[in-house]
Amino acid sequence: MGNATRAVVISNRRITGLTADVIAELVAEIGPLWHERHQARLASRQRKRAVGAGAKHRLVFIDRLLATLIHLRHGATHDVLACWFGADRSTITRAINEVRPLLAERGCTISPDVRLRTLAEVVDHLGATGKTGIIDGTEIRVRRPAAGRKDRDKFISGKNKQNAVKSMVVTDGEGRVLFCSSTRPGSCADITHARQLGLVKLLAGGPAVEILADAGYQGLGAQTGGRVVTPPHRKFKKNAPDWYEEMYERQRKAHSSRRIRVEHGIAHLKNWRALARHLGRREHMSETVQAIAGLLSHQQSADLTSAQQM
Repeated sequence: MGNATRAVVISNRRITGLTADVIAELVAEIGPLWHERHQARLASRQRKRAVGAGAKHRLVFIDRLLATLIHLRHGATHDVLACWFGADRSTITRAINEVRPLLAERGCTISPDVRLRTLAEVVDHLGATGKTGIIDGTEIRVRRPAAGRKDRDKFISGKNKQNAVKSMVVTDGEGRVLFCSSTRPGSCADITHARQLGLVKLLAGGPAVEILADAGYQGLGAQTGGRVVTPPHRKFKKNAPDWYEEMYERQRKAHSSRRIRVEHGIAHLKNWRALARHLGRREHMSETVQAIAGLLSHQQSADLTSAQQM
């Protein structure tokens, strides 16, 4: 890719989903990590010539990063990216498989000096700042597993009746993404996924924080000492008094209006085409969703900092 074309791609946020300043920070942060791992791979295998001999890379690191960002943002195929960047398809595939894990390991950026990588760090951050957290599960459609696979039916979502994987998203009260978990098969219930991630243990023995959740997490409130707040239970199944119906609807709408921010955060994640429907290998889905969550949170942090300086 020529310098002029590269400059256009970096300067246009619609192409990568990120501003030029955020891309520059990514290059400065993960560029050295990529070079270090690349040299380690070269030195770890048997060689007939010295490291560094032979042909040099035609696809520099900044182009590898841009190809990965465009693939995640727009779902562009490796063939299309190979034509655009003037490289072989296998080179693009290798570049994406090397850069995507580095993006996933970054975690979610809250501020220039605060980054959250685990659910425990998220709970501690909410307790230290006194903010309210919001959790919800999101499903991402995937290709149907091959016939005869032992756990083929596990990917069928009971909600959408489609093959999917599920991830738990945590945002703050403003809808900023704080955490995105690894994926589980679509048949896993939201509350089961939260328990498997250790949310109950973290909240029961951790700081006093408020976590808003939908009806799919009812039951966690009693297990966490009331730290998880879910919609009110409906006491009357039939023939409910008018006064109860009015009170129930008022409480339900009040809770929904506070919890809606997590839906906005998930919507921003789904703007990245790789999460609208994942057509790649299911084994890479956890890396993909965590990489996109980290990129989105970094851009949200940069936008907030820019707004505060104006």
